[in-house]
Amino acid sequence: MKIIAIIQARMGSTRLPGKMMLDLYGKPVIERVFERIKPSHFINEIWLATTINPEDDVLVDWAQKNKIKFFRGSSDDVLDRFYQAAAPIQADAIVRITGDCPLHDFQVIDKVIAEYVQGGHDYVSNSHPPTYPDGLDLEVFSFQALKKAWSEAELKSEREHVTPYIWKHPDIFKIKNVVNAVDLSDQRWTLDTKEDWEFLKIIFQEIEIRKEYGHLSEVVAILQEHPEWLKINSQYKRNEGYQKSLKEDCV
Repeated sequence: MKIIAIIQARMGSTRLPGKMMLDLYGKPVIERVFERIKPSHFINEIWLATTINPEDDVLVDWAQKNKIKFFRGSSDDVLDRFYQAAAPIQADAIVRITGDCPLHDFQVIDKVIAEYVQGGHDYVSNSHPPTYPDGLDLEVFSFQALKKAWSEAELKSEREHVTPYIWKHPDIFKIKNVVNAVDLSDQRWTLDTKEDWEFLKIIFQEIEIRKEYGHLSEVVAILQEHPEWLKINSQYKRNEGYQKSLKEDCV
């Protein structure tokens, strides 16, 4: 089975412009994402999917410099960007990861992929409902499921967020959710605001000091020692972008 990870990333964040190239203890955010996914035992290739906007030239330059495969497509229709990136690769399954999640854990990724491989599912995630920290969300789905969504999805929220058409239709697709042993869904480990960046800088510094990879369990242990760090970005809600798209569906 050929499994491809596609990391969607762009520089044009509304709340934190240029966030993909912000420094996290000596490396840009996008590099941190790639290096944490690379140890996966299941993923055969990792691609960057960015936009055709000039502001994202810097991401393409970074990819070329680091010999990373990339695709450029629509800024708003991310579902089309994913489909157009995946179609020529002839992958059996796609792992969708967003570039604003530099604390991804390859062990968590492999757990979700293993469920997909063993269970004969069309779509497996760890976020419906979420029990992992915001920032460790991922989805694995068949190319055929992606193709059907690309062909049939019409709502803005379905095009902008890639997979809603799939997980909203359990009558069409065989769906599975992977659950963490402890519900950590109230913790925010993603990057969308200045406060998120401050939180992540502290965590990466601590990981480097301890000379750890920063697995889920290791970051949890750090935060158990420093629970006050969770307050840095706790004012922000999960999935605000998707909720905004849902409102725009009704306009």
